[in-house]
Amino acid sequence: MGLGAIDLNLLVALEALLEEKNVTHAGVRLNTSQSAMSGSLARLRRHFNDELLVRVGREYELTPLAERLLPVVQASLHKAEEALSLTRRFDPRLSQQRFSVVMSDYMMTVLVEPLLRVMAEEAPGVRIDFHPLVHGQPETETHLRCHDLMIAPLGYRLPGVSEAVMHDRFVCIVDPDNPRLRDGRLTLRDLAEMPHAASAFGKSLTPADRQLETLGIMPKVQVSTPGFSVLPFLVSGTDLVALIPERLARRYERFARCVAVPTPFPDVTLVEAMHWHSNRHADPAHGWLRETVRRVGASLDEPQRAEDAETGPAPASPLRLIAAN
Repeated sequence: MGLGAIDLNLLVALEALLEEKNVTHAGVRLNTSQSAMSGSLARLRRHFNDELLVRVGREYELTPLAERLLPVVQASLHKAEEALSLTRRFDPRLSQQRFSVVMSDYMMTVLVEPLLRVMAEEAPGVRIDFHPLVHGQPETETHLRCHDLMIAPLGYRLPGVSEAVMHDRFVCIVDPDNPRLRDGRLTLRDLAEMPHAASAFGKSLTPADRQLETLGIMPKVQVSTPGFSVLPFLVSGTDLVALIPERLARRYERFARCVAVPTPFPDVTLVEAMHWHSNRHADPAHGWLRETVRRVGASLDEPQRAEDAETGPAPASPLRLIAAN
């Protein structure tokens, strides 16, 4: 059967159905009603003379034919998008494009403001929808395909393409009246004995947590949160200690009763990266978005590089960690 004999839009529906394994979810992804998606599935079943999706208990599974179809359809749509992108032009000054970006609460706090200032000057009509980074979603290729960028620490083994955006280092935060705080410092013994407020990222450890583990310190976690931003308020007025990225700590020192102090071990670096699906790599609009995020991230790194140049880099140590695990 020639290409002219079928509706090629069905390939888009087919990809969504096979990746989501759910008619409702596929419809939400394509902004299509459930009845319309059910109609597309019926047409696809007739065309291939195969059920494609079969119910097993409360879930759907792919038939053997659907399993073979999925990588072929994905590759075909990727090539089609590449071909179409070759003829497109993107002018940020005139564009009304809307992007979808996923990032953590930490990155929303430190990156969004300078990013929006640059966009207001260079691309006033462009809009960005920001979404929270939710544990369990980043690991799936389907979730990555639904957004233009995901900004998350290196180490999550995300599918697609990744590029480092900015760096930060961890510091300790405590209430300024904490009796453990002496001469603006804490010791390794303090970290071993103090109650901790910590960020919970599922089974993944932050670089600072991994460092403590390497040092043989098992933090006594008294309270945990799904992100970093609440931690400064939790240590305020308590005997808790928390380890958070320095930029976030410096910003919240103005609003929460807390003070940031160096870690009692060599600097632990946090590397934030942007991740995107390979099917967007050749899109000029997406290329502009990546370049803009790249420039903003570099501008945030400049003050830290200048400070390191004045004080000297942290001493080399086998305990130094980079990225998340």
